[in-house]
Amino acid sequence: MRDYPGLRRRGFLAAASGVGALALVGCGGSDNDSGSGSGGGSDGKPRRGGRLRAAFAGGGASETLDPHLANLFADVARAKALFDKLADYGDDLSAQPRLASGWEPNAGLDRWKVTLRKAEFHDGKPVTAEDVLFSFRRIADPEKAFRAKASLEPIDLNASRAVDERTVEFVLKRPTAEFPNVLAAFGAYIVPDGASDASFDKKPVGSGPFRFVSFAPGRSAVFRRNDAYWDGAPHLDELEFVVANEESARVNALLGGQVEYAHELNPTTARAHEGKGQIEIVRLRNSAMQAFAMKTDRPPFDDKRVREAFFLIADRQELIDGALSGAGVVGNDLFGKGYEYYADGLPQREQDLDRARSLLRKAGAEKLKVTLDTSAVAAGFTEAAGIFRDQAAKAGVTVEVKMGSKDSYWADILNSGTLCCYRSGAMPIESHISQRLLTDSTTNATKWHHKDFDALYQQAQSTKEERERAAVFGRMQRRLYAEGGFLVWGFADWIIGTAHGVKGVERKAPANTLDWARFDKVWLA
Repeated sequence: MRDYPGLRRRGFLAAASGVGALALVGCGGSDNDSGSGSGGGSDGKPRRGGRLRAAFAGGGASETLDPHLANLFADVARAKALFDKLADYGDDLSAQPRLASGWEPNAGLDRWKVTLRKAEFHDGKPVTAEDVLFSFRRIADPEKAFRAKASLEPIDLNASRAVDERTVEFVLKRPTAEFPNVLAAFGAYIVPDGASDASFDKKPVGSGPFRFVSFAPGRSAVFRRNDAYWDGAPHLDELEFVVANEESARVNALLGGQVEYAHELNPTTARAHEGKGQIEIVRLRNSAMQAFAMKTDRPPFDDKRVREAFFLIADRQELIDGALSGAGVVGNDLFGKGYEYYADGLPQREQDLDRARSLLRKAGAEKLKVTLDTSAVAAGFTEAAGIFRDQAAKAGVTVEVKMGSKDSYWADILNSGTLCCYRSGAMPIESHISQRLLTDSTTNATKWHHKDFDALYQQAQSTKEERERAAVFGRMQRRLYAEGGFLVWGFADWIIGTAHGVKGVERKAPANTLDWARFDKVWLA
């Protein structure tokens, strides 16, 4: 692995003193949103060769290349470079075939046959039905907390079988109309049969577009083109992921030519550089949910009146304008605005401080004091925390803002604290529910544990007729709107910066979908 001393964290921050002001001044710039490739579209013929260096916020020394543990955006980007899933989400959040060439249910929707395409792992062995079953059984291990575990719950893995080398018959615990979403679940990557935990960080073998070269947790990972990739060899010779947790470090490395791709820039940076000629700004519109997560299993948020009061304290437009520099749209305390099944008929919540104060009085929480966990781990988090603190003060609530570590924030806030800043990339509403809102969901940050809600989810999954299924999802969302733990105040543009020579970056793919951070289709002009 080549060493890039300028890309170490200290090097990034040192560079910031020289050009940091460039990232924070100016409000002009045009909106270059046409076309699908960086630089106003993927014009020109793809060119083969070169190494692209991509800067992401990371997870420190505890980082892993185990794809079933992928939680951070850096984890997912590395995982999709090395591995494949059976399906993945298209720009419209529908499941698109990947390693699976197709799927077909029986009449009762409780058995699905999935056919695999011809694909090879990096060691030359074919991807088989046994690899698929091994991967899913590993994810479902009751002793582990892998990301896709809750999403795979509908599958009876003991009864499921390999029909032949390239056909899997999945037997389900109940009829599941949207089973392809299970195949596309976040973290549901296919690994070789028998892969050990230790192998993933030493020499991971996947079927993805890039092969492993080296990995230094918390620093960098280098991958090389897989010429035998089933979906066509990448244009790049090599891909390097560089960890830079500070947004200023990522943008200054891009400005200084130390990287060619900087993930997750903040809106102020984007406005400062858009149309100025130094770098290209790519906006993935309204793809990131912005929220405060209230833990519903502990005081003060175990009282739904307090949760409703907090819904009414928020001035959502002020949060959009102040925390996101206007780069987004207001939320309505529900995930997935504009996605299939979204309950768009509910009244848009507005700030109502009198009603909030009344609810707090009834709950015996007139002089409530609460700690709001936040971190500079994501764009707008610290700004949103400060704005909400001031809004809450007008309702008589004292909010103490507590800054957390960028390296451990997501792990820290999952089970600890009572109120925290939260965000999410795109996923189907069904997946958001299965991963975050069921009693056994592994990333249930609001501790929303209700068996009757779990039963409604299973009812929706088992409902064949789409209109009836939508009605069940609507019922679930009405309950979350009334008493859930997510105060969803907005949906932000997802912002990426690239060097001018980077082409083929998809502009319409929300974060977490197939074409987001998809470097096998990118080239250096």
